[in-house]
Amino acid sequence: MEKRQEGSEEISSKKGTVGPSSTLEYLNPQYWDERFSTEEHYEWFKDYSHFQHLIKEHVKHNASVLELGCGNSQLCENLYNDGVTELTCIDISAVAVEKMQKRLLSKGYPDIRVVEADMLDLPFGDESFDVVIEKGTMDVLFVDSGDPWNPRPATLNKVMAMLKGVHRVLKPDGVFISITFGQPHFRRPIFGAPEFNWSMEWSTFGDGFHYFFYILKKGQKIRDGKLVQTTGTNS
Repeated sequence: MEKRQEGSEEISSKKGTVGPSSTLEYLNPQYWDERFSTEEHYEWFKDYSHFQHLIKEHVKHNASVLELGCGNSQLCENLYNDGVTELTCIDISAVAVEKMQKRLLSKGYPDIRVVEADMLDLPFGDESFDVVIEKGTMDVLFVDSGDPWNPRPATLNKVMAMLKGVHRVLKPDGVFISITFGQPHFRRPIFGAPEFNWSMEWSTFGDGFHYFFYILKKGQKIRDGKLVQTTGTNS
């Protein structure tokens, strides 16, 4: 597990956040149901304003977008307000989905679709989306990974199941955006697995501690087998 990941929750609402007794609780669906039953809003890492410039660079207004693990984040609302209106959000928690549906309707976002689904078994057809985005959701799969240089096979199996699903539902020229704690030397072997036909680039954002914004473009070749940093650090 990447050191910064454990026990780190960067931005929360002022009320209702239910912290886990152990990071292993993040793997328990019941934890999320209980947490979302009382928590109204929470943003992992930084809020949208810190990486908005990167979203605008890689997500077109007419893109069909799938968000993995929406929870109670405002990311889908931020995207909609920036002109990206064909949005589907999924979460494994029925509580989160129901509350998100009600919240979006009450705030005037009836077009955003929210579905109860497991990111390890995406219920969508092949080549359905222009963009798939996750923000901290994949990090959950690594909480029991052990040595970050040599993750446990069970962890890798789950991560690969997620990524294979993402790759499958992306259109031929689609983009996967992963916003994460995971540093390039840990993510490169996974994103660069031979099963995937996408290029890999990354940027950073945040002040003090930097978060990583990976851009994986389906249908493009990896440049010499390396990750490519496209821009410098941004706050």
